[in-house]
Amino acid sequence: MSHIHFIGGEKGGVGKSLLARVLAQHFIDRQQPFVGFDTDRSHGALLRYYADYAQPLPLDAHDSLDPIIEAAVAEPGRRVLVDLAAQTQGLLLRWMGEAGVPGLAQELGLKLTYWHVMDAGRDSTDLLAKWLEGSEQAGGGLPLVMVLNEVRGDGFEQLEASGLVPRAQAQGARSLRLRKLPDALLQRVDGKGQSFWAATQPESGSLGLLDRQRLRTWLQRTSDELATLD
Repeated sequence: MSHIHFIGGEKGGVGKSLLARVLAQHFIDRQQPFVGFDTDRSHGALLRYYADYAQPLPLDAHDSLDPIIEAAVAEPGRRVLVDLAAQTQGLLLRWMGEAGVPGLAQELGLKLTYWHVMDAGRDSTDLLAKWLEGSEQAGGGLPLVMVLNEVRGDGFEQLEASGLVPRAQAQGARSLRLRKLPDALLQRVDGKGQSFWAATQPESGSLGLLDRQRLRTWLQRTSDELATLD
């Protein structure tokens, strides 16, 4: 069964592309074939860091997202990773509703997951509420993973006080904590334009011995948590 992963969150800067890169490395490490679609016209992280696996996907027409389904059908069992740019949530929901995507996916035997990446700010909590409402109106069919990105803030009290977590869990939502990683370490990796795998190799020259170990440990712990969500 092919599995389509939509990486969203609507707000810019919450770490959508970071999660897309982590998922890409997770698939590579587990030898799971995948193809990536990058919808960001100016800062496409999949195209920068995992260019051998990714292709651009401009969202400029009613059928812009159609290649995602076609890619999943073309190679059964493949993962399809979609890094959604900011402010594309409405387009995604319209496409789902107008094209009857949930029903078609069920008919074709495709698995769908929407990863809602959040920082610790109020905006992310409000956008989660909008996603839950919009997803319900679009007919559901898109299982949700709430990603609490501690790289962008480690206090999620506003989310916990909102009452949205039990509401989402009642609809089958699950959660993932993307653990804190030192900003300076991540900036050095990004500055070299390297995949996470490349950055952990001694010959890359981007990280010292202990920082390479920190990155390996972070990736392994995150991969172990991702494996529980497969």
